[in-house]
Amino acid sequence: MGPPYPGPWSFKHHPWLRQPHDDETETIVVQKAAQMGFTEWALNRAFFHIDILNHNVMYILPATTPDASDFSSSRFDPALELSPHLNSLFVDVKNVGHKRSGSANLFIRGSRSESQLRSIPASLLIFDEVDVMVLKNIALAFERVSGQLEKQKLLLSTPTIDNYGINNYYRNSSQDHYLFKCPGCNKMTELVFPECLVITSEDDTDPAIKNTHIKCKECGVTLPHETKHEWLAGGEWVPTFTNKMDKGYHVNQLYSTTVKPYELAISYIKAQRDPSDEQEFYNSKLGVPHIVSGSRITDTMISECTGGYKSYPDMKAGSFITMGVDVGGWLHYEVDQWFINRSGSDIHTSTTCKVLKEGKVQHFEQLDELMMQYKVLFCVIDANPERRKALEFAQRFYGRVRMCFYGNAVNGKEIHLHDEDQHTMTVDRTSWLDLSLGRFKLKSILLPVDLSIEYKDHVKSPVRIYKKDATGNQVGVYVTGSVEDHFAHARNYSEMALELAGSLGGHQPVGGVV
Repeated sequence: MGPPYPGPWSFKHHPWLRQPHDDETETIVVQKAAQMGFTEWALNRAFFHIDILNHNVMYILPATTPDASDFSSSRFDPALELSPHLNSLFVDVKNVGHKRSGSANLFIRGSRSESQLRSIPASLLIFDEVDVMVLKNIALAFERVSGQLEKQKLLLSTPTIDNYGINNYYRNSSQDHYLFKCPGCNKMTELVFPECLVITSEDDTDPAIKNTHIKCKECGVTLPHETKHEWLAGGEWVPTFTNKMDKGYHVNQLYSTTVKPYELAISYIKAQRDPSDEQEFYNSKLGVPHIVSGSRITDTMISECTGGYKSYPDMKAGSFITMGVDVGGWLHYEVDQWFINRSGSDIHTSTTCKVLKEGKVQHFEQLDELMMQYKVLFCVIDANPERRKALEFAQRFYGRVRMCFYGNAVNGKEIHLHDEDQHTMTVDRTSWLDLSLGRFKLKSILLPVDLSIEYKDHVKSPVRIYKKDATGNQVGVYVTGSVEDHFAHARNYSEMALELAGSLGGHQPVGGVV
C-alpha cells in the first residue's frame, strides 16, 4: 500500500474490512461513506479471484472514459508497482480495459455501453460507485455470471436518495452495522450521527471547533480519535435482518482514522448553509441517502394546486392548448391550457397552466385523436425509445410537433431546434424540470380534482440532488427513485411546447385564469 498507511496491507486502520474480505455471499452490497477502504477491498477480491481461483473478473465503473482510464492509472497500476507478486501475475497491462493474467482476465468496463457488458463471461462482478452508473444496465451485467458455477457480485457506492441506486440494493440486504466494545462501559455500540459527535462551536472558522470529539452514545465517555484503531479492533458486523439472502454493509466516516472529528463538524456546519454541502455531508460523510428540503414535489404542493374542476373531455377552438408526451411502455400525456396572469417578456413566468387532461395510451395513433380532440396547438414528444413512431407522428402534424432529446450542449432554458424536416430539438433536462416542476411550488399550475394517483406519484418521483462541479460551483441534477416519473416528463414536454406554440404567428395565451 501507498500513503497514508504505506507497507503491506493491514486491517489495523480498517478493521471493518476484515469480515467482507472473507465473505463468500453471492451478492454483497456496501452503502458507505467516501474513502472508507472498500475500493481496496474490491481490488483485493479481484486479485484473489484472478491469482488463486483463476477466475475472470469484470470491474464496472460509471463510464469507460474517464473512469476506466483513471482507475487503471490511479488504482491498478500503483498496486502492481507496489507489489512484486501482483506485478508478476499480469503479462499484458497496456490495454486500459483488459488486463491478462495467464488464462484469467480483468476486464474494466463502463456502465454506459450495453455492448461492453454483453459478451464477456466472468465469475466476479464489481460495481464501483453504483449511484453514478446507468442503473438499467446493472441487471444486464448480472447476466455475465449466470453461466458460472462459482459467482459473486459486489456493489459499492456512496448513496444518493432513498430507493435509488445502492440504497435500493441495500434495503433488500441484511443491513449489517459495525459494532465494537466501548472502552468506557464495555457495552457493544456503534458510531452514529448526531449522538456520537460532540461539536464544540457553531462557527466553522472558530479554532474551538478543533475540540470536537467522538463519544460513546451509551455512556457518554470520550472516544479519542488517536486511539481509534485500538477501540475499534475486535469489532463485529451485526445484521439488522437475518432472513436476507444478500449481505449488506454500512459504515460512516465517524469510524475513519483519517478524517478527524472536527472535519466532520465543519462539514456539518457548512451543510446548514449550502444545499450541495448538505447533500455531500449526508451522502459522503455519513453514507446515508438524503433529500434536501424543497428538492422534490410533495403531496401538500399538489393539494394546494388542485382546483374545483374535473378533467375536460375535450376543448373548444380558440384556446391556447399544448401537449407533452413521454414515451415508454405506455405513452403518458398531459394536455394543458394556458392563461396570462401578469405582464412580462418570459412566457413561462407570466402564465398559469391549467391541466385539462392527463393519461396514458398504448398506440401513437391515439395521440392523433388527442391532438384533434383538444385542438392542440403544439406538442413536444420524447424522441426515444420509439424514434420512428415519434417521427411519423410529428410528420402527420407537420410544424406542430417536435421530438425532444435531453442533451448537454445547451444551457438554461435554451431550445436548440434542429432542421425542420427532422422535427427534433435538444434541451437541458435539469433547467426545464426546474421550470416545469417549479410550478407546483409557485402554485402557477391548476390541477383537476380527479387527477390520477399515478400522476401524483410520478411528479413526486424526481429529486433534485446538489453537488459541486470541478470548479466548486453548485450544480443540480434530477434523479428518480424506484417510482416511475413518466408524467413528470410529460409535464416537462408540455412546458416546452408552450414556448414553441407562442412562436406560431398570432397565437397568444388567453387572459385571465378560469
